[in-house]
Amino acid sequence: MGSSKWLLGAAMGAIALGQAAPAIAGTIEGKVIDQTGTAGLRAVQVEIEGTGRTATTGSDGAFRFVEVPEGTYTLRATYIGAQAQEMTVAVPATGTATADFSLSGLDGQILVIGQRANLGSALSRKRAADTVSDVITRDAIGQFPDQNVAESLRRLPGVNVLNDQGEGRFVSVRGLDPELNATSLNGVRLPAPESDVRSVALDVISSDIIESITVKKSLTPDMDADTIGASIEIETTSAFDREKGLLTAKIEGSYNEKSNELTPKGSIDFASRLGENVGISGGVSYYQRKFETDNIEADDWTDDGGTPYAQEIQYRDYDVERERISATLGLDFRAGDTTELYVKGTWSQFDDQEYRRRLTFDFGDFEDDDLPTFVGSTATYSSDTAEFTVERDVKDRFERQRIYSLVLGGETQLDSGFFAEYSASYAKATEKENGSVDPTQFERDFESDADLAGDELLIAVDYADPRVPLYMTSGNDSAFYDPAAYELKDIELTALSDSQDEEYAGQFDLGYEMFMGDASLTLQAGAKGRWRKKTYDKSVEFYEWDGDGDYTLADVQGFQTYDIIGISPVADFTAPTRYFFDNFDQFELQEIDTAFDSAVEDYRVDEDVMAGYVMATWDNGPLRAIGGIRYEHTKNDIFGNTVTLFEEGSNLPDETVAEDDTVLFAPVEYDKSYGHWLPSLNLRYEARPDLLVRLAGYRSLVRPKLSKLAPRFAVEVNDDDEIEGEFGNPALKPYEAWNLDASVEWYMSRTGGISAAVFYKDIKNYIVDTERKDGTFNGIAFDEAVIPVNGPSAEVWGVELGFSQALSMLPAPLDGLLVQANYTYTDATGTVPIDGDITDLREISLPSTSKHTFNAVLGYEKGPISLRLSGTFRDKYLDELGDDVDEDRFVDDHFQLDFTAKYQLTDMVQIFGEWVNINNAKYFAYNNLGGQRNLYQYEEYDWTGKFGAKVVF
Repeated sequence: MGSSKWLLGAAMGAIALGQAAPAIAGTIEGKVIDQTGTAGLRAVQVEIEGTGRTATTGSDGAFRFVEVPEGTYTLRATYIGAQAQEMTVAVPATGTATADFSLSGLDGQILVIGQRANLGSALSRKRAADTVSDVITRDAIGQFPDQNVAESLRRLPGVNVLNDQGEGRFVSVRGLDPELNATSLNGVRLPAPESDVRSVALDVISSDIIESITVKKSLTPDMDADTIGASIEIETTSAFDREKGLLTAKIEGSYNEKSNELTPKGSIDFASRLGENVGISGGVSYYQRKFETDNIEADDWTDDGGTPYAQEIQYRDYDVERERISATLGLDFRAGDTTELYVKGTWSQFDDQEYRRRLTFDFGDFEDDDLPTFVGSTATYSSDTAEFTVERDVKDRFERQRIYSLVLGGETQLDSGFFAEYSASYAKATEKENGSVDPTQFERDFESDADLAGDELLIAVDYADPRVPLYMTSGNDSAFYDPAAYELKDIELTALSDSQDEEYAGQFDLGYEMFMGDASLTLQAGAKGRWRKKTYDKSVEFYEWDGDGDYTLADVQGFQTYDIIGISPVADFTAPTRYFFDNFDQFELQEIDTAFDSAVEDYRVDEDVMAGYVMATWDNGPLRAIGGIRYEHTKNDIFGNTVTLFEEGSNLPDETVAEDDTVLFAPVEYDKSYGHWLPSLNLRYEARPDLLVRLAGYRSLVRPKLSKLAPRFAVEVNDDDEIEGEFGNPALKPYEAWNLDASVEWYMSRTGGISAAVFYKDIKNYIVDTERKDGTFNGIAFDEAVIPVNGPSAEVWGVELGFSQALSMLPAPLDGLLVQANYTYTDATGTVPIDGDITDLREISLPSTSKHTFNAVLGYEKGPISLRLSGTFRDKYLDELGDDVDEDRFVDDHFQLDFTAKYQLTDMVQIFGEWVNINNAKYFAYNNLGGQRNLYQYEEYDWTGKFGAKVVF
């Protein structure tokens, strides 16, 4: 923290030295609102003509000029999609002159409601920004483009959304891993509920409570430096942003074609001033979604016989119910003329009840003369030549995630040119399971034996469609379809899975603005502390049947809901769970497996980050330059366990031989600290009033996943004393990157804009998992091990193109058309070790990188009608590395169409409908073994329809 104090002290000295003797001057302040008087307009550019001085309105539409010499001036207010407006104001020798504007849209259009309002607001904020950024906003009656934050972000240049069960969850920016993004809500860094990631799954947060989302792709020194992809900043509404109170209610239904289920959704939003200086705002949203996913997965691919085939194939049937509740509440208070204070709290809960039935063929490792026989694309397996196993299981899992945050803060601005911002915050994210039966597994081994009466069972798998390999049975297949033939293998009970991630933070920023003729210089400095603790506690128990008779699938049989192929007999969704708890005394705990799995995943990491910065902003007419340096110091206290399983017959540490399987574990503790100097420079040049050029360069970092950093050492010793391990690595260094951005933005006279950008990132210490042989790690010798390590450098470069335009210049009725489109090309390459040898490298595309992404929207808005057809495309990307290049996992291209229609029945009532995934876009992951695409995972979801009404009071 010493460096942070030095930075702050140096900056305060510079501010003191920079103060000039005050001239005789006054202040201009005012507000810009829309012509309906509904809300303040954010990002309006207000210029004092002839002086080169400009100001940009805040979220409430307010602007302010200080130290304006006495005289009469003309102010000009411009906003994309609005008629520019001028006003003459007389500034006194001392005191304040007031200048309020009311802007109207081109051709009399309303500026704050509808698709044009969203577009105009987003473009205006992009134009006014100090950094390379993009924005999505909702309009004055709370209409957001999409129902889910992650899916909304997909509309922006360079943004790719990674889906889960057909729904957008994690956000990748410019092709980079979601782990390289940072997410904040009302200025509060959001912790991650999941135990193994830093990134936040944004489907936890409903878009109904969100005012805007800004994706900042370059950094200034006053921003947290922990991002390489982008800083995603989410804001909720403030009562001071509005001139009129807001109260809206929305109720709707959602229908999924595959599940044939109708589920509810509803929300309420409000904002109200309780007086001139006090405002309250908030909202609550509820959404229940029931859907089905049909899935096929294959693994352990081999081409020993010359033709690729999978040694394991799973047919998975998912029936899922998800429930989201999100709420926000804010209080704003003006303490005099110079200070605004606020308190904002948010709370989100995401419940996921998942049932998964699975039919698994485990064909195992065959000898050369026992390989499957191929006729064309069909592989046939016979129980006469080799034993294979068929498993039928069911997962009954309930998981709850919560994210909540509270921030208290304020801003003070003095006529002397000094200003200060300050805040204190707390945020916590949790993910919890307790009592999930995951899974109950039944199985049968098939081989030539008395049970099959000497007749063979034949399983044929047709690979003609690489996405959907289908099986067929022949021969003596009666046992295959007999539920009583499948006996319980084991039950895995998640007694507790408890992930908790919480962070306290406090910051203080102080600045001083001084004027030198037509130019201004702002000196600013600040300090911030973040204190984070992440823990994971898992207790898993394994049980086998120990009762009278047999426990078979016939005791808990259910009905199939899978559409791709018959997978019956299947278990019921809930009957196995009830059977287990109702007959608990007849099951035997498997103590060794329970002890090993319960200890190996537990960890705790404390992470304290202390930061300080100095920054200068030079504003001289068309040029704005923001530069400075930030210092961040990180301290970690890390706790985990070394857990070793000694198989019967292996040598124990005391040199005796294990008479039974034995588990030994010992706590492990590490501490580490490091610091980084992080310079940055952002240039914004207004070549013409409608043409902007930007250039940005900055250094940033992303700290390792806490789960990778945790010293969780899992070791297994077999009876030949061969040692296999899987290790966390407390010595991991953070990712470090130098980033460059350059862009040109042209804003058209009507609501529209064109942008082009190039970017480059040089990333050091990229983290990869390596498979190593015959070595020692942290004093533990091993024959084989998986260890995360810092790899060599990676490079990312690319191009972003964006176009937005309201086509109001066309003749009626085509003047209601709107078009938005963006395209991003990303080339992201790195190197990884081959066979764990860090001196022998191969080049890869970085995981989660799509080389081409394209988004397009065709909208129509005229009178009471609002229509929008949107499409999003991303091409294939590398998802996971395999043992060699042919086994790398890729995710195939994805193209999805969605449609939205709204109709304004009255001034108060609007009805709407949405058609999501019109084209039934599917998910396909594959490898390239044998020079062809081979299935890893295939999923189909069908379309979802949503319909309802919105009432504005």
